[in-house]
Amino acid sequence: MTKKTIASGEPLKLAVVGHTNTGKTSILRTLLRDVYFGEVKNEAATTRHVEQAQLTDNQTGEVLVALYDTPGLEDASGLMDWLEDNTASRRDGIERLQQFLASDIAQGVDHSDNYDYSQEAKVIRQLLASDMAIYVVDAREPVLGKYKDELAILSWAAIPVMPVFNFTDSQDANIDEWQTMLARRNLHISTRFDSVAFEFEDEMRLWKNLSTMLTHSEMLEQLMQRRTENWAQLSDEANIIIADFLINVAAFVREINDSDDPMPVLAQMQEAVRQSERAMQHNLLNLYKFYDNAVAATPLELQAYQQDPFDPELLKSYGIRTTSGAAAGALLGLGVDAAALGTTLGLGAAIGGIAGGLLSNTSSIADRITGIKRLYIDPATLTLLATRSIDLLTALRHRGHAATDATQLIYKGAKNNSESDENEDDNSVTPWPTHKLPSELKKARGKPQWSSLSSGKSEQAQLLRADMAWSLSAKLQSYNHD
Repeated sequence: MTKKTIASGEPLKLAVVGHTNTGKTSILRTLLRDVYFGEVKNEAATTRHVEQAQLTDNQTGEVLVALYDTPGLEDASGLMDWLEDNTASRRDGIERLQQFLASDIAQGVDHSDNYDYSQEAKVIRQLLASDMAIYVVDAREPVLGKYKDELAILSWAAIPVMPVFNFTDSQDANIDEWQTMLARRNLHISTRFDSVAFEFEDEMRLWKNLSTMLTHSEMLEQLMQRRTENWAQLSDEANIIIADFLINVAAFVREINDSDDPMPVLAQMQEAVRQSERAMQHNLLNLYKFYDNAVAATPLELQAYQQDPFDPELLKSYGIRTTSGAAAGALLGLGVDAAALGTTLGLGAAIGGIAGGLLSNTSSIADRITGIKRLYIDPATLTLLATRSIDLLTALRHRGHAATDATQLIYKGAKNNSESDENEDDNSVTPWPTHKLPSELKKARGKPQWSSLSSGKSEQAQLLRADMAWSLSAKLQSYNHD
């Protein structure tokens, strides 16, 4: 393969290189939004061959960047010694690298001195065929001589090389020491891109810095514009998914006769809400291309998302309270008609007050005559469902596709429920006070036909609540933690 100078309109050929086990494949997974690309393990030399992937314009199908995942450099110091002993220093770097590629040790067939630089040869071949390279640095690693030798060899390829710091969210990061060493090698442009603790701004900075090193950067500018548009569109779609779910639950109502035992119906309603929340969570995972399977742990494996939304301790951990000031965690999340009682009572309070007539909730005189009771999901539980949905969305937007541990999704500033003080309402991170539901959810209370949980008619109900879901989604945008 021979390198061609990039011209206007051609896709950028970008080689991803670095020492073994620095996270090259991890970075590509996150850039590609693909949990299946390559193989990610916490061990050396996972990638053994050059793997190609492409970033395209999703509107035109045009290939903007061709990415090449290369094997790790395992013994750059040994290769540097061989180059100094076997190639002429008066030749330029490309000539010396080409001489190495023509040698037996580059093919892995010279075993006289146990030399085998076939992995390094794969990297160098791709390097010479590329327009530029990013050199992946594990920011947790100290600056060692072997890394200096790697950079010296890479510089001989005579293409722009930009160091990219991975795992920058670690407390053990040594970025200052690395930047000092890089500056001494005339590498003054670098960037941070954590493949696990993802920040969209870091990705945009990566492409921007690369574009400053090119004569023709049209493809990267087009890529940045398209990915920015796509990122915003994902947020819009995610908030509509959440809003549609909340309105579907808010409109959920079941009627029972005055003499009926409410417990079986209430249990059925709880289970329907659980299944609906799980479906919503899976829709968010799929939207952001995180799949609930064995490839990588997903956010849903965290205890916070496994916990039953009707668990009293979960509501208490979010500091959610009823208008009466009682801990909402004491309720089971199912209320009676607020229009009739002037407030909404949880199931615990309602069942406890049967003798006092608290369950004789009716919204009209006709209901009182016929003895009908209407059961709804109470505002405390709606608020919890909204809060947990927004938290999940924020986690997904800050999770790299290389994350293999469910706990790796925690983003900066995330709320630790165990730290909440149930005696202080100000600590609540809910999007709204429990007694001040958004107007869209209040309106849904009187529209049981909007809920597929009530009517069983999924498509029809979704069409009926579509406008309200769109309106609520705009409000949810302002509650997001991004």
